[in-house]
Amino acid sequence: MNKIYASAEAALEGVLKDGLLIASGGFGLCGIPERLLDAIRASGVTGLTFASNNAGIDNEGIGKLLRTRQVKKMISSYVGENKEFERQFLAGELEVEFCPQGTLAERMRAGGAGIPGFYTRTGVGTQVAEGKDVKVFHGEEYILEEGIFADLAIVKAWKADETGNVVFRKTARNFNVPAATCGKVCIVEVEEIVPTGSLDPDCIHLPGVFVQRIVPGAPYDKKIEFTTTRERESA
Repeated sequence: MNKIYASAEAALEGVLKDGLLIASGGFGLCGIPERLLDAIRASGVTGLTFASNNAGIDNEGIGKLLRTRQVKKMISSYVGENKEFERQFLAGELEVEFCPQGTLAERMRAGGAGIPGFYTRTGVGTQVAEGKDVKVFHGEEYILEEGIFADLAIVKAWKADETGNVVFRKTARNFNVPAATCGKVCIVEVEEIVPTGSLDPDCIHLPGVFVQRIVPGAPYDKKIEFTTTRERESA
């Protein structure tokens, strides 16, 4: 089975439609599937729900799709670097499901493992717990969180072999692994595709069984969210 596609647009063909739930890897601008996000924006699909740690920043990452009003709902942890997100949320134009970071990772992991829900103490007594089932275990309250079962998972990796075994580089692994596992279809964009058998089995972070399509995406600009500097002190 050939998993390699020439472009992000080709890899998304036959998969995209309005109203999808998409799990997207990345943390800030680190490890985000930017080629796939650009192709989704260019496709014009609308009514999308994204499960992602954050929504990028203005005009980068998922922020690009917020600008074009293609996102209906965000399931996220941190959104503080995106002014357009803030504007749409405060204006009632964007539905937001805030989810603690560890809980979001576990919801994705649970979906990938076929687990429909789990109980956690995180968020008890806060807005996060509103409308959720509460049970008491050993005298402590826990809230029910549902696993995320996405229609599509999009992630970015360092290397992949031709069968879809994937290696992430350092902190760029972040949410990419749990996001990848919880999608019915998983598309990975990579910096490099290597021959099957050339990766050390002990260094593979995501087995090829989870990956349906691979896209070569290099070169990348390695963007960062913002840079803070101070004036150099005189000698």
